Amino acid sequence: QVQLVESGGGLVQAGGSLRLSCAASGSISSINAMRWSRQAPGKQRELVASISSGGSTIYVDSVKGRFTISRDNAKNAVYLQMNSLKPEDTAVYYCNAVTGRTWWGQGTQVTVSS
Repeated sequence: QVQLVESGGGLVQAGGSLRLSCAASGSISSINAMRWSRQAPGKQRELVASISSGGSTIYVDSVKGRFTISRDNAKNAVYLQMNSLKPEDTAVYYCNAVTGRTWWGQGTQVTVSS
């Protein structure tokens, strides 16, 4: 069992920054990768960023150069630093942990105003 709790969402102006945090608990040693995904109303869910157990990262093209995923193994946490936010970044952001299955957090709302 892996439990994930996101925090850090909120309302920001376009061009602003926000950092999302995800705290993991449970069978932490079984986690192979951590991911952030998002879903906006009327749109399909998309993978935003992923970081492997070895530290390799990937990003969806729309956030490259603006978002950074990182982890702190000592704290069993993963973060998403979001800079130069745009209204189209508005969505519910979810933390995912990949083991033998994919675990989900409850999600945190990010709203970017213009």
